[in-house]
Amino acid sequence: MKARQPLQDPLCCLASLLVLLAAVASPLGAQTPAADRLEDLPTTAEARQQLYEEIDREVAALQRQGTLLKRVIRLVTPTVVHIEAEKSRSQDVRFSRRSMEEAGSGVVIRHGNGHYILTNRHVINDSLLGQIKIKLADGRIINPKQVWTDRGTDVAIMEIRAENLVAARLGDSDSLEIGDFVLAVGSPFGLSHSVTYGIISAKGRRDLKLGDGSVKYQNFLQTDAAINPGNSGGPLLNLRGEVIGINTAIASSSGGSEGIGFSIPIKMVMTIASQLIEQGNVVRAYLGVRLDARFDAQRAAAVGLPRPTGALVSAVTPSSPAANADLRQGDVVMSVNNVAVEDDGHLVNLVSLTAVGETVNLLVFRKGTTLAVKVRVGKREDFEPE
Repeated sequence: MKARQPLQDPLCCLASLLVLLAAVASPLGAQTPAADRLEDLPTTAEARQQLYEEIDREVAALQRQGTLLKRVIRLVTPTVVHIEAEKSRSQDVRFSRRSMEEAGSGVVIRHGNGHYILTNRHVINDSLLGQIKIKLADGRIINPKQVWTDRGTDVAIMEIRAENLVAARLGDSDSLEIGDFVLAVGSPFGLSHSVTYGIISAKGRRDLKLGDGSVKYQNFLQTDAAINPGNSGGPLLNLRGEVIGINTAIASSSGGSEGIGFSIPIKMVMTIASQLIEQGNVVRAYLGVRLDARFDAQRAAAVGLPRPTGALVSAVTPSSPAANADLRQGDVVMSVNNVAVEDDGHLVNLVSLTAVGETVNLLVFRKGTTLAVKVRVGKREDFEPE
């Protein structure tokens, strides 16, 4: 905690800077203060010189505060890479193959004794190791030694080996709040190491329609920092220079940034990436309940809740962990390990990111009362092979 303390004041200063700039950019139609009326404007050399000096002092103060962004950008730039992946997709395996190229971004991390690059699965999927070119910040081009991907989250991790690699620092995505300032770094339209700036606009986006629909486990951060084609796989950073997300998708009618971008929280990314590195695949936990996606105010009132919060159980799989813990149809799961459940998709994510075999503490609403239920989660593949 002490290491983070020095940045508290600059963060406040930056917020003040943005408020001041917004005030300066107020509409021309706003009421003009009396001091700015034409007859009060400085016309003598002495008055103008005094005003210039006042402006110089204020600009110097703003510039001192504004150096925070510049320092963060210098800190993170060596950790961001540009990725080009050639993909061969069959049109007809008997006659021809169509070659495509995908461009994206990535960020270097250290895990154990090795260096790896975090990116998106859709950036490198269908590419052989030799078809993936990674351009480091210093201009060197390397190929990955090994690649792992997870279809359900669109996370990919690549092992790399090279001298003088610079790894990024990872932040705490759970502590993010709406309104926090963030930076996005990547290669939009192939323009590597481009930096954009914005805020966290929303959290917990779990109903996005992405690609072929294979990204089932969603918990996206939403940001208005400009994200364009080529940013995929690049980092979303806080003002401490820590990676708090991997940029993945945009909502756009034009194909370019319209102020709505989505990033996978780094905690979710690293939960997946660590399993891929250490065991080669992702093993997801299983509870054994079916959930009612239509849980609305009317259904909430029917079970005795003032509003639709939590996840309504519509069925329990026989012999599953949920059945063994006596969860029942009509129960509403309100929290998992003291984390409030927002909806059915949130419960699915919380369970899927839990270690297999771990005992979780559920708070369940049943017929007007709340119950504490302990469940030892199982392995999803044992019940629902993917």
